[in-house]
Amino acid sequence: MNTPKILAINGSLRRASLNMKVLQVVTEGARKSEAEIEFIDLKEMMLPIYDDDFIEENGFPETAAILQQKLINANGLIIATPEYNGSITGGLKNFFDWTSRAHGDVKMGDCYRDKVAAILSASPGSFGGLRCLGHLRTILSVLGVHVLPEEFAVAFANKSFDDNGVFKEEKMLANLERHGANVAQMIRKLHN
Repeated sequence: MNTPKILAINGSLRRASLNMKVLQVVTEGARKSEAEIEFIDLKEMMLPIYDDDFIEENGFPETAAILQQKLINANGLIIATPEYNGSITGGLKNFFDWTSRAHGDVKMGDCYRDKVAAILSASPGSFGGLRCLGHLRTILSVLGVHVLPEEFAVAFANKSFDDNGVFKEEKMLANLERHGANVAQMIRKLHN
């Protein structure tokens, strides 16, 4: 495999998302490892709350089907999410609920099986969203994703960037970029 295809997913719906800023740092590491990155904007996707009755009454949402195809075509994921009440965001969980369902030619598990994922969280608090990462790891593992053992919770993320949007702390910057590079490298190992 020459060029790994990675989807970058931000679990936050906020315009000024700290997780998006950190996600961009991690994806830069994947880009430097010659991976192709596509960002998924959950807010733009406007998925309804997952509900089987909704499908019976309205059919499977076109947006969910588009997301399924993007996932099927990708080799890996880089996911950043804030911590909401000790877990991942409702928007991110809803994304997983829709895209993991069977629909048309897509069978249960097709979108996630054997993908590689890096996970991270950022928060203005002292834990950096750490508690949600265990939940995210469990969800991805159930879906058949190979989650990298290393994860990052960026504490005080609101103070981590300078006025130009550059990550200030060099050691953490290098670690975050390496996290992205590790996804690309693991994809190559699994697909060669």
